[in-house]
Amino acid sequence: MNLRALFARPQPEERKDDERFPAFAYPRVDIFFWSPRNKLNFGDYLASAVVARMLARREMLADEPVGLPTSLFSIGSVLHFARDGETVWGSGRNGKIADEAHGFSCLDVRAVRGPLTREWLVSRGIACPAIFGDPALLIPQLFPTRFRRAATPGKIGIVPNLNDLALVHDPRVIDPTARWDTVIDAILSCEFVVASSLHGLIIADAFGVPCTQVRLGPLEHDFKYEDYHRGAGRTLFWSSGSIEESIARGPLPPTAFDPAPLMAAFPYDLWEAGSA
Repeated sequence: MNLRALFARPQPEERKDDERFPAFAYPRVDIFFWSPRNKLNFGDYLASAVVARMLARREMLADEPVGLPTSLFSIGSVLHFARDGETVWGSGRNGKIADEAHGFSCLDVRAVRGPLTREWLVSRGIACPAIFGDPALLIPQLFPTRFRRAATPGKIGIVPNLNDLALVHDPRVIDPTARWDTVIDAILSCEFVVASSLHGLIIADAFGVPCTQVRLGPLEHDFKYEDYHRGAGRTLFWSSGSIEESIARGPLPPTAFDPAPLMAAFPYDLWEAGSA
C-alpha cells in the first residue's frame, strides 16, 4: 500500500469507518486507530488494548451503548482523521500532514501526546489541557503481570517504523507488524533497543529498556518524536543517522513520566452517560 497516498488524504471526511467496524444498532464510542490494509501496525493497535484495559478498571466494555455516538483518539499521529466534537486522549499531530488537511474546528481534548501538539491545537483556537503522554506508556500499569522484562545479555533489538521496514536487512529486526504482545515481549528481551518506530521507543521507555532513536528513511517527520519526548518529560534527546551510530552513541536519558495525570484524564464519562 502507498502510505504517502494514505496520509495525503485531503479531507478527514474520507475516513472510512465502515471498513473496519461492524454496524451497531445503538450509539457507541469508536476507538479509532489507524491500520495499513491487510495488516496491523503494533503501535497503532495498542489504542484498542489500552482503552479496553482502562475501561475494565471500571468494569466497562468498549462496545457498550452510550448516550451520543463519538470517536476516541488515543494513540497515534491521527488527529487529521478527527471530526468536530470527537474526543482526544493522548493522540498527537502528524507533522507531515498539512494544516489544511485537518477539517475540525472543535474537539473535546482531555490529553495529548506532548506540548507541540498542544501548542498547535491552541493556535487553532481549541482548548487543550497541559496533560501529556502517549497512552502506550501505561502498558506496565494496565498489564501488571502479563509482561516481564527478561533481557538477554548483550541483545540488541531494532524496531523500524513501518515505512522503514523494507530498508533494514538485519537479523535483529523486530517486525512492527507482528502481533502487538509479541512485539512487546521481543522488546523486553533486549538489553538495548534502537528504533525508528515511535512506539518501539515508547514501549522500551515504559518498561525501562535502554533505547535510542534512529532515522532510517525520509518519510517520518521529527515533530512526533520531539512531541513524544517532551510530553514524557525527556529534556535531552537526539536521533542518529544509522544503526551503527546509534549503538555507538548509546541510550537516550530516561524519561520523567508520571502516569497519574494521564490516567485521571481518561474520558469515562463518554460511556457513563449511556449507562445513566
